[in-house]
Amino acid sequence: MAYWLFKSEPNSWSWQDQLAKGEAEEWDGVRNYAARNNMRKMKIGDLGFFYHSVNEKKIVGIVQIVREAHQDSTTNDERWQSVDVKAVISMPRPVSLKAIKQEPLLKNMALIKNSRLSVQPVSKEEWRIICKMGNLNEPL
Repeated sequence: MAYWLFKSEPNSWSWQDQLAKGEAEEWDGVRNYAARNNMRKMKIGDLGFFYHSVNEKKIVGIVQIVREAHQDSTTNDERWQSVDVKAVISMPRPVSLKAIKQEPLLKNMALIKNSRLSVQPVSKEEWRIICKMGNLNEPL
């Protein structure tokens, strides 16, 4: 299993929107090659943090990949792909970017090193640490 982080502006698509959907939703509109390439690596069952970007800057939930990379339905341009994700659980305590930056064991995390990348990998150890910071005592 691999772990990921998905960034979304809450005024465009929020964690509450994802929860309310109640089923899988296409993670569309990604127009960055590195982010697209990350989505191409995803497998069904992989997990991802749902990160509110812009003003909030915090991890608020966990999603699961339920459909691997496929043509993004928002464009006919074959270069762009998306995956489908489903909400798994809300973070009992959202984990802020500030808190992540203060944790020395997370200093090499993509969220810190390449903060503009909208879909990024998360290592197993980073996943474990952030789940603990978010009061998920048994990381998924």
